[in-house]
Amino acid sequence: MPRSEPTIDADACYRALCSHDARFDGQFFTAVTSTGIYCRPVCRVRTPRRENCLFFRHAAQAELAGFRPCLRCRPELAPLDRHWSTEDASHILVQQATRWLDNPQEWFNHDANGPTASRLAAYLGVSDRHLRRVFDAHLGLSPLQYLLTRKLLAAKQLLADTRLPIAEVALASGFGSQRRFNAAFVEHYGLNPGQLRRQPEALQKKRATASRAISLAWRPPLDAAALLAFFAQRQISGVEWVDAGPALTLRRTLQLQSHGRLWNGWLSIALDTDAHRAQLHVSESLMGVLPSVIWRVRALLDLDADPGAINGALHAHFPQGDGLRVPGAIDGFELAVRAILGQQITVAAARTLAQRLTERLGEAINTPWPELNRLFPTPDIMALTPPNVLGELGIVRQRQVAIQALAQAVLDGVVDLTPHAEPQAAIAALQAIPGIGPWTAQYIAMRALRWPDAWLVGDVALTKALGLPDHRGREAQREAEQRSQSWRPWRSYAVIRAWDQRSPLPAKLAHPMENLT
Repeated sequence: MPRSEPTIDADACYRALCSHDARFDGQFFTAVTSTGIYCRPVCRVRTPRRENCLFFRHAAQAELAGFRPCLRCRPELAPLDRHWSTEDASHILVQQATRWLDNPQEWFNHDANGPTASRLAAYLGVSDRHLRRVFDAHLGLSPLQYLLTRKLLAAKQLLADTRLPIAEVALASGFGSQRRFNAAFVEHYGLNPGQLRRQPEALQKKRATASRAISLAWRPPLDAAALLAFFAQRQISGVEWVDAGPALTLRRTLQLQSHGRLWNGWLSIALDTDAHRAQLHVSESLMGVLPSVIWRVRALLDLDADPGAINGALHAHFPQGDGLRVPGAIDGFELAVRAILGQQITVAAARTLAQRLTERLGEAINTPWPELNRLFPTPDIMALTPPNVLGELGIVRQRQVAIQALAQAVLDGVVDLTPHAEPQAAIAALQAIPGIGPWTAQYIAMRALRWPDAWLVGDVALTKALGLPDHRGREAQREAEQRSQSWRPWRSYAVIRAWDQRSPLPAKLAHPMENLT
């Protein structure tokens, strides 16, 4: 008979289930033995009896135990679980492995680089056997079972929220053929994809006349206005457009590589703070890679953050910052280039340089909004651009060298700027590039790699916000580093909260190491 995961507090989970509190969304799933269904804690169906409930941290664990996802609360919409450890080696390995498997980009590379489990083990530097053993010890399932659930839930969201043909849903979700997809879907969910897509006639008519939005849930609190204000201050005209006011909307262009080709298009996100979810619309040109777009948007807005754990470590020091998130990036290379451009200059000056770079080297694109008309330059374009062209844009020689070396390192696979990259290895690879120091590397890790424990060495605004005397000096930096130990592994969030509390800085930089990108 199936049982709850042994490490989970079942009574605490049941109390959370009864409250329907969105703060617990995605932290566990409730499987109901009387129905064979598993749900999110926010599900609004009648609360089942305690003796009929089993609790699992991951959807894959519930499915392995024989339960099917609820069609009402839709577990595929839940924020991803992100438990962080900085000490337990096997726990860290599972963290890195699940983040790698969560990335839809990795679902399509098996033909050229071997089976998924073997590629994952090689990426982590362990054997297949050790990886399976660690997964079984921590999650009670194999890496491939975890991956299959992620792909099936992605497909389930595409079936519900898009009009993609089922064959295209299968390919977009990482299945090699529609036959394999149908077989896995029936085996796990007891119905075929066509049956899941059927809707009552009234709902079909409503959806036929409206553009469907893809819902992306988050755990509250989330200070949506502050998050979008951060992006608005740094937006590049032509690439991004942000309304941090009542509309709480972000739009931008996007280019990504998948299935052996480039995909160009646009996306529009509206934040619904009452429902704790983002409503995402994407261009038809990106529908074939929608899981990858969703994954990038979740990283951009930090939708998978666990405010309970973060605030438990930081609230006493930053009581006004409970809703602040770490702004992410839609593309790691773009963020890294912008970080380099912003070295030792103000936000406005960095934005101007990025604007010139995009206007000169970015590819034109058509969108429904005239203010969105450019793609950010790709690594191959940047690597081949003559240095004098960059110089004409006002980019100094040191930044030219750094940007072109970064572009070549990305093309050669020397630097991994995706959110599943191992932070320390990526930081070391970044710092090996001329012109990229510890501050810039940590900033890139914080925003592009989604590392929650980045620490921006020498950040004057940070030491000043902490009230340290002589905040420009090395002693203040050492004191800040010492204080930060109690904030681990959430120091990235401490940085954002410290920045939020500081008084405005003068336009001229106060310290040569400071970077305001």
